Amino acid sequence: MPTYARLPIRFSHGEGVYLYTDDGGRYLDALAGIAVNSLGHAHPRLVAAISEQARRLIHVSNLYEISEQEKLADQLTAAAGMDNVFFCNSGTEANEAAIKLARLYGHEKGISLPKIIVAEGAFHGRTLASLTATSNSRIQQGFEPLVEGFIRVPFDDIEAIQAAAEKEDGIVAVLLEPVQGEGGIRIPHDGYLRAVEQLCQDHGWLFMLDEVQTGIGRTGKMFAFEHDNLSPDVVTLAKGLGGGFPIGACLAKGGAATVLTAGKHGSTFGGNPLACAAASTVLDTITDEALSENAATTGKALVDMLRDRLDDNPSVKEIRGSGLMIAVELDRPCSELVKRGIENESILLNVTAERVVRLLPPLIIDQNVATVIADKVASLVNSL
Repeated sequence: MPTYARLPIRFSHGEGVYLYTDDGGRYLDALAGIAVNSLGHAHPRLVAAISEQARRLIHVSNLYEISEQEKLADQLTAAAGMDNVFFCNSGTEANEAAIKLARLYGHEKGISLPKIIVAEGAFHGRTLASLTATSNSRIQQGFEPLVEGFIRVPFDDIEAIQAAAEKEDGIVAVLLEPVQGEGGIRIPHDGYLRAVEQLCQDHGWLFMLDEVQTGIGRTGKMFAFEHDNLSPDVVTLAKGLGGGFPIGACLAKGGAATVLTAGKHGSTFGGNPLACAAASTVLDTITDEALSENAATTGKALVDMLRDRLDDNPSVKEIRGSGLMIAVELDRPCSELVKRGIENESILLNVTAERVVRLLPPLIIDQNVATVIADKVASLVNSL
């Protein structure tokens, strides 16, 4: 089905931070499959782990105990300070699980119409509930009626959430991205997420963070909530968790951890041995190679280099970043830079929110690669 406006290029293989075409072209991947290929392409440890696991066992039903799944659950809950985890296959599915969990949590408290506060500019997925939670009328159009039970407020505005608390009945949770990815790498002010967490505690709401894009080392910590020493009730993960292999996860702690019981939710493929072996290896590699720390230092250096190179360009409104989630926001639409990047600079990047050049390179990039990215992006932006 024609669900993608594909660019006229195809890749035969990848290695490290580069992708290659059959005719010998080499392209610097500054998008990493949209924050997915956290270890770059063909990382030896990940290739070996997937190959070895595929020889032993690819899939077994969740009707049985799965050793690889239990190992990954132990790793994730220990790293995130959570109690348990539901495994699925994507970020959309992880957010759908979180939404179902919040609704069931509300019903168990006697709330007949549970409501979840979400933010303007958010992206949580494309299934009906996650699509409703998403703030994008363009991708919602044609799929009405959308799912009821969501209250939308401006992002990075604690007063708006407080006002909703005074006006609305039946609120059970707040669902936010620590940094809005599809919304343009929007980073909230210091203290905002802590204030939301406190508000949730005061009202008995679930504090739920969508870390599908921010999680697994992307912002310079294993989880973005660590920057503010937060303790969310629910966290969703996907993208970088499998390093390219599809896997999603919904983590919970405290009262939220016991809501979804046998028969309340499930997945045929979620948490299969191959996906979990891949994700375990990604976590081990990020830790062993200090890739979260690398994302922090190299990301800051890349932002500084972009600011230096684009300082005199009046079309640049702001350059911002959190680890290796980096945005160059312009004062005009700039979607043509994606194709120009391929044709003129041999670099893969993304434009989101119409005016934001989004960079999500693999966590393995070094200072030399960051310099090349800065040079190429500056050349593209200055060509507008």
